[in-house]
Amino acid sequence: MSNDILRLGKETLVYGTSTVVARLLNFCLVPFYTYYLATADYGIVASVFALVALLNVVFLFGMDQSYLRFASEAQNKREVFQHCFYGLLGYGLLLSLLMFFGAKPLTLLAGIGTQNVRLIYLAIAILFLDMLNMIPFTKLRLQRRAWYFAGVRTLSIVVNVAGNVLFIAVFKMGVESIFWANIFGSLASLLALSPVVWQELKGGVCRFNPVLQKQMLKFAWPFVPAGLASLLVSVIDKPILVQLVGLSEVGIYQANFKIGVFMMLIVSMFDQAWRPFFLSHAKDKDAKNLFASVLTFFTAFALWVLLGLCLLMPDIIQSNIFGSFHLIAPKYWGGLKVIPLVIIGYFFYGLYINFMVGPVITKRTRVLMWITLGGAVTSISVNLLLVPHIGILGAGCAVACSYAVMAACLFTFTQKVYPMPYQYGKLLSLGLLALLTGACVWYGAGHLRFVHLLGLKIVLLCFYPLAAWLIIRNTKFKMISAK
Repeated sequence: MSNDILRLGKETLVYGTSTVVARLLNFCLVPFYTYYLATADYGIVASVFALVALLNVVFLFGMDQSYLRFASEAQNKREVFQHCFYGLLGYGLLLSLLMFFGAKPLTLLAGIGTQNVRLIYLAIAILFLDMLNMIPFTKLRLQRRAWYFAGVRTLSIVVNVAGNVLFIAVFKMGVESIFWANIFGSLASLLALSPVVWQELKGGVCRFNPVLQKQMLKFAWPFVPAGLASLLVSVIDKPILVQLVGLSEVGIYQANFKIGVFMMLIVSMFDQAWRPFFLSHAKDKDAKNLFASVLTFFTAFALWVLLGLCLLMPDIIQSNIFGSFHLIAPKYWGGLKVIPLVIIGYFFYGLYINFMVGPVITKRTRVLMWITLGGAVTSISVNLLLVPHIGILGAGCAVACSYAVMAACLFTFTQKVYPMPYQYGKLLSLGLLALLTGACVWYGAGHLRFVHLLGLKIVLLCFYPLAAWLIIRNTKFKMISAK
């Protein structure tokens, strides 16, 4: 079991190489945007990309998950690939055409005004290219070709970042620069993945298999409403904020929301390796014990990252480490209190990903739709309840609450259909350790100077890994019994 967990850790690290590079390079654009774009312009970008995120789920139609599920068992994997790829190609062309003629209504839906209709046209190109990239990427994940995956992702992001800098700082193309940079990044990715696609298509077109297509679509379609509902949790706040507080506040919120990328890094790294991992070990004799141990290790590490980001990131942002230059321009600092809430939300999303093992292995994926719809309803409700009173801080609360609801619901379902022997004692001990760390900092904030408080934070963050390891190892030092 320990070797399996180590292998998962290594694959997570490799996938994480590309994810970390991608997210960090994207994060480097945040200060760049805050210094080159007005808060309202950043709000426009956030609103359009929120719409892109939702439509990306519609374009993909859950076929990446369907390919992962069916290709892992099929003898003729080439047949599965072609049914996914060609099906998405025709479907994507149809959707792109419909969006082109419906571009002006989409500007109203995004809250950016019809004068920005050109941004919708560019968004269509991004959606179509990203859709073509997804099935080859999924094949690499299934084959555990993690380094190839990492290299292509890194190439795409480097092209994207370079394009942003060139188009914004040199060519002065304004908001459109961000969209053109994304298009070139997706094109670079598709070119790098062309050998993967050609390998599956070069032998000619496989005979159409209506039974296979029906089974794949039946498995895939629940991921569409589930994916839409899941994304609503993280993007519905943008259109609500546009209507209640305006584009400028959306820009401030988005800049601080992006800080949560560091927690999302951990979740994304884990997710890329986790799904192929649990599918390949689902039939093992000790599979459930293995999956339970994974949750414990994930929780320990994710809580450490959560504490580090929540305790240190606001100080780093406002510090004068780089002289007059700050990580985020001072005009965006009004949203700093949002950061801990977003990070906590992403932690709960990481737990949700862990609990995904139940519905996927039992093929009862429809429940994901209802669970994520519950998360979306929670997000909308909390936003509408709190934003009018506390502004963008209410949107941050909505992110944390909705992901917590989703994790709790999926945990309950998984324990019914695929009961897991989770190590509740260790998990509770780790949670209490994190709360105790936070409580010490909160107490110190009212009694210590900034320098001394910063020292306390660093000491506690250094102590946490040792304490967490002792809890996991079940030594004599334990807050609660392991089981």
